Amino acid sequence: MSVFTPLERHELEDFLAPYGLGRLRDFQGIAAGSENSNFFVSMERGEFVLTLIERGPSADLPFFIELLDVLHAADLPVPYALRTGSGEALRSLAEKPALLQPRLPGQHVQQPNAHHCQEVGTLLAHIHLATRERVLERQSDRGLDWMLSEGPSLALQLPDEQLPLLRDALAEIHHLKARILALPRANLHADLFRDNVLFDGNHLSGVIDFYNACSGPMLYDLAIALNDWCSEADGSLDAHRAQALLGAYSALRHFTPAEAELWPTLLRVACVRFWLSRLIAAQSFAGQEVLIHDPGEFGRRLAQRQQVELALPFAL
Repeated sequence: MSVFTPLERHELEDFLAPYGLGRLRDFQGIAAGSENSNFFVSMERGEFVLTLIERGPSADLPFFIELLDVLHAADLPVPYALRTGSGEALRSLAEKPALLQPRLPGQHVQQPNAHHCQEVGTLLAHIHLATRERVLERQSDRGLDWMLSEGPSLALQLPDEQLPLLRDALAEIHHLKARILALPRANLHADLFRDNVLFDGNHLSGVIDFYNACSGPMLYDLAIALNDWCSEADGSLDAHRAQALLGAYSALRHFTPAEAELWPTLLRVACVRFWLSRLIAAQSFAGQEVLIHDPGEFGRRLAQRQQVELALPFAL
């Protein structure tokens, strides 16, 4: 179970009292998380999710709160920080920064089809459109500079046959960094995997876990999502699902020529980011009862992205 900081019932009851949500009925840890401690919390007046922030600077938390407020105001299906009776959104529990949010309806999709991918493309475009005119600035703590810094040492821990794959990808990032950062920008979810999206039947009912959100190139966010929602077990892309996701997105926001040119590169960059972070997690939490995603999954995807035949639609 991926709960790094366990809670006692009495301390949770004390924490929840200022929200005026009635009596605590039950709570349980959420096993799906890999970076923060999350709990389902059942109260007399509804169902909620409590997050204890385990990673990242606490100074960034007001950014997450403001971003979710912006997206909630745009009628997007996102969680948002509940306030206490005195107006506090960010509080402390078990010596960790803590946020209480409404629990969104729906379930995760393990085997997405083209319709699911179409819904994801539409949602991602709405996130970008809601923020691109007034971008809330936050540099990702796992952005291009982080990849270039951490990548070389992590590459040395890979089997010899995998080292050239990562080395060449890092060289591409170094060479094209300025052009990537000059692409059209907005606020990014930056982690829009299947386990961060909820569906109620065929309807996308919620997007969760914005704790990797940042400002940056919209195309990078799209590449992260597509790499997860549209990949086969061997890392190759399913063209039907990928075209559904891209088509839905481009119906709301047209791509630029620069984005069309750098699209294959951004697919590879997105693979590098999660290959490296999963390698770090596998080392840090080895032997612990924590969900550890397979780093090799993104090594395989990066190998498949060396040749990208999937073009962006309607690039203008």
